[in-house]
Amino acid sequence: MSFRDETEEGRNDLRRPFLHTGSWYRMGSRQSSMLESSQVIRDSSISVLACVLIVALGPIQFGFTCGYSSPTQAAITKDLGLTVSEYSVFGSLSNVGAMVGAIASGQIAEYIGRKGSLMIAAIPNIIGWLSISFAKDTSFLYMGRLLEGFGVGIISYTVPVYIAEIAPQNMRGALGSVNQLSVTIGIMLAYLLGLFVPWRILAVLGVLPCTLLIPGLFFIPESPRWLAKMGLTDDFETSLQVLRGFDTDITIEVNEIKRSVASSTKRSAIRFVDLKRRRYYFPLMVGIGLLVLQQLGGINGVLFYSSTIFESAGVSSSNVATFGVGAVQVVATAVATWLVDKSGRRLLLMISSIGMTISLVIVAVAFYLKEFVSPESDMYNILSMVSVVGVVTMVIACSLGMGPIPWLIMSEILPVNIKGLAGSIATLANWFVSWLVTMTANMLLAWSSGGTFTLYALVCGFTVAFVSLWVPETKGKTLEEIQALFR
Repeated sequence: MSFRDETEEGRNDLRRPFLHTGSWYRMGSRQSSMLESSQVIRDSSISVLACVLIVALGPIQFGFTCGYSSPTQAAITKDLGLTVSEYSVFGSLSNVGAMVGAIASGQIAEYIGRKGSLMIAAIPNIIGWLSISFAKDTSFLYMGRLLEGFGVGIISYTVPVYIAEIAPQNMRGALGSVNQLSVTIGIMLAYLLGLFVPWRILAVLGVLPCTLLIPGLFFIPESPRWLAKMGLTDDFETSLQVLRGFDTDITIEVNEIKRSVASSTKRSAIRFVDLKRRRYYFPLMVGIGLLVLQQLGGINGVLFYSSTIFESAGVSSSNVATFGVGAVQVVATAVATWLVDKSGRRLLLMISSIGMTISLVIVAVAFYLKEFVSPESDMYNILSMVSVVGVVTMVIACSLGMGPIPWLIMSEILPVNIKGLAGSIATLANWFVSWLVTMTANMLLAWSSGGTFTLYALVCGFTVAFVSLWVPETKGKTLEEIQALFR
């Protein structure tokens, strides 16, 4: 071996991914005849699905963090003597931590890989949950919530990007929607377990998803598109081969990815003036716009404080009703996962935002009318049921489109050479608005329940126009074909 070869090999070693797990699937690509009995590994769709199910533990953690504050509010405020505003700070601090995580997420995922960034995200999540479980005052409670948020901020960017980069084009919508489906499962689990266990035990249970995620990351391949961008050609082709199946001809997809990476690296440094070009500003506008409107529609405010909303609606078993909302959300998101590659992204976004607008108007009207009706009257009970049905319908409508699809589209449309920076900006914008909504939801509900839902309805009405005017359809296109739409 020449000195030049040794030097080149040394450089490649420095650019290895943070979690370089190649042995089990490298053996498969070279000795596929030895694995004929292992249909699980050889079947491309099962291989990709296995990878998605492992990284989906991250969004389950994300959802558990979101859902934790609803069933625990009464117990935590009583045990630690918190005021409503102090608990609102606790609920919103996960969003503050997520903003910090979002700022770092794109660069971390670009420099050490998608799997390495998920490993980094898992550790503060575990520490955060343990901090909350042992909290004696607000200091440990707040610190734990911030650490959880930091991990969730990284997860919320990295998981949809990883799934989009490993999924075949005909499965990308369904697999990408698994991200939000997992979030809703995490929320539902927090609601369900919150009915039966104390808040400290519930925090300990919050450690489980990331505890399982860490060893799982050692058994899945790194994103082939990230490996290609890093110049790790052998690893890139091996990763793609195991994802598509050892009997699949990946030549065409390999060449498409190589061309895309080559064209995106001709100018690796993006200047601010370059953002004036449509190929950069338009996908960034769509990605940020959808993620901001997703939060301004009020879904996180409803989910974080659903127990309080149901109490104000006159529902006696508010925590049970909250769990019912979580279960409905899981079912509706599962339906969206099934539909997204059949009906397309735009149609589901339109149906979702229209449904949310109508539902929120109904809830707002019900709360306004309750101010003029005696609490002992039958009409009051009817209006309470109408408001509950409206909230549930709003959650269903959101789960069909505005819940899962903005993250999916963000992971699809951002150009490769600005994905790290642009993804961080889009994720930061989402979490900043989520923090505003979460911080103000309890106070707005105390001010006027009807007025709060009216504000959310106006935002959802604007979302209908935004989707119809600017959001492109990405169904059935490769990531490289989607990039070509904006040139």
